[in-house]
Amino acid sequence: MKRMLLVALYALCNVVNASDFSWHGYVSQGVAQSSGSQFITDGNEITGELTEVGINGYYQLTENISVAGQVNYLDGGNRFEQGTRLDYLFIDWSLPTLPGNWKGQVHLGRFKNRHWLYSVTRDVPQTRYTSVLPQSVYFDGFRDVALGSNGLQASFSHFGRKSIWEVNWSYGRSNINESQREFLLGEDAKGKIKQDYVHQASVFWQPATMNWKLGFSWLDSDFVYRPAEQDNRLSGGANIERLMLSGQYYAENWELSGELVREIQDSFGLFAPEFTEKRRGEGGFVQARYIFNNELSGLVGYDTYINNVADRNGKQLEALSGGTIPAYFGYQDTVTIGVRWDIAPKWRLQGEYHWVEGATRVVSLLNRNIASHTDKHWEMWSVQLMYWF
Repeated sequence: MKRMLLVALYALCNVVNASDFSWHGYVSQGVAQSSGSQFITDGNEITGELTEVGINGYYQLTENISVAGQVNYLDGGNRFEQGTRLDYLFIDWSLPTLPGNWKGQVHLGRFKNRHWLYSVTRDVPQTRYTSVLPQSVYFDGFRDVALGSNGLQASFSHFGRKSIWEVNWSYGRSNINESQREFLLGEDAKGKIKQDYVHQASVFWQPATMNWKLGFSWLDSDFVYRPAEQDNRLSGGANIERLMLSGQYYAENWELSGELVREIQDSFGLFAPEFTEKRRGEGGFVQARYIFNNELSGLVGYDTYINNVADRNGKQLEALSGGTIPAYFGYQDTVTIGVRWDIAPKWRLQGEYHWVEGATRVVSLLNRNIASHTDKHWEMWSVQLMYWF
């Protein structure tokens, strides 16, 4: 099951004694359920399909050049494709000191997305406050594509007397697997979908006290579809632009974070030779975490997303589909509570509960029998035990 992961572990162990090499890993197992929805499980079943096993390593080639990588086995039920994947593998070049006392890094290869609050840490279970992140921004249907890209990334930082700046830029592309193709085009699509490119930029600012953080990010990406010989989809494509505002505040015993997102999607072809559509979706989340002591903390959050701002309640979606797509597939609102308990050094038990209305992030709106996938009101929960080393 984890053959690729074991091979990677064996290779790492052969060099673990080298002074210029470091490696770490994590193992996480839990139980989960989605009730009234097939988001995680079918038939309201309780499942043990909440498994994450990862090995990551860092090798210093020269004083300013290193290599970093991570192999991960992931099983999240229906949320994403089960199996082993290479999350990232890139050359890290630390640039000489730049004018104005700026510092820079260049990543070449499959790099990690650094443009959103939690994009660079979402692959490691002990760094997440909940197993299911806010779906308005970090929706699981596109986890592997959003986590990183194959290409080039540059990051620059400046630590001043009164403020800290971070500027990031990247350009690349990711492979699209079958589950991600189905999320975009529905289960009837049988052809090949390709991400031509994804171009991103972001800027973050913090005061020197580092007790709060503000950021802005931009994404632009093109997708092209080539149908199979027997296919219910036509040649076509889509352009997606995403704009985001991010914010974080830290106090002695609590933390407040949130992000707002606007997505503009232009589609052509796919369903008819002359088909065109422009849609704008909006959403975001806010969550507060309270630290009771060194071992125990709790979280409450609210997350919302509207698939089309011109149809906020989904009534037009239902009418245009002749009633086959219920109106509640046009939006999704979620209330979350969570708790994490550090039961021993490097051991953590984490639990969460979500109350959801709507289903626009659950399944492709182009799937047949979509109404059977999710009720208007549904719930999900999970409990996860994790160990890292």
